[in-house]
Amino acid sequence: MSADAVDTSKRRFLTAATAVVGGVGTAFVLVPFISAWSPSAKARAAGAPVEADISKLEPGQMMTVEWRGKPIWIVHRTEQNLKDLPTLNDQLLDPASEMPQQPEYCKNEYRSRKPEYLVAVGICTHLGCSPTYRPEMAPDDLGADWKGGFFCPCHGSRFDLATRVYLGFPAPKNLEIPPYYYLSDTRILVGEDGEAA
Repeated sequence: MSADAVDTSKRRFLTAATAVVGGVGTAFVLVPFISAWSPSAKARAAGAPVEADISKLEPGQMMTVEWRGKPIWIVHRTEQNLKDLPTLNDQLLDPASEMPQQPEYCKNEYRSRKPEYLVAVGICTHLGCSPTYRPEMAPDDLGADWKGGFFCPCHGSRFDLATRVYLGFPAPKNLEIPPYYYLSDTRILVGEDGEAA
């Protein structure tokens, strides 16, 4: 072999080795960078569905669970509450829930899968305050025609026990109904629509 002859096999080996080392180095840099784009375990947990046990919820009572950082109200409505809902229609801004603030399966007079249970996001549609649960009938501060519902202390918006907003108050629409379904007669999963209606 002459002095001017080039050993191409060594050159190919060095080129391939450099490419492999460069590729491995690039992977070590990109993996943490790309994984930083994925939501953290805490963020994934915050958006995960939430299970609620309603077995001890008596008629007239409300419980609150948290889903995606929002309060979710679950109210066990009484027979009287259910009878009162249709009588309020002429006092409400959107009695038939025409604005899309609920899943299709809750677009009914009760805004729920089962009439006796209300599941709603407890955030006022005006400026994001959390209304208070006011189940009592005709309290002095809300008037003789009050049949129970929710009152927003920030700006005075009022909602019935299907979370439909009354006419003439600041809130522009009914409260939101989250996706949910029943795992059993006593357990609700908030955050997914599920198979069964």
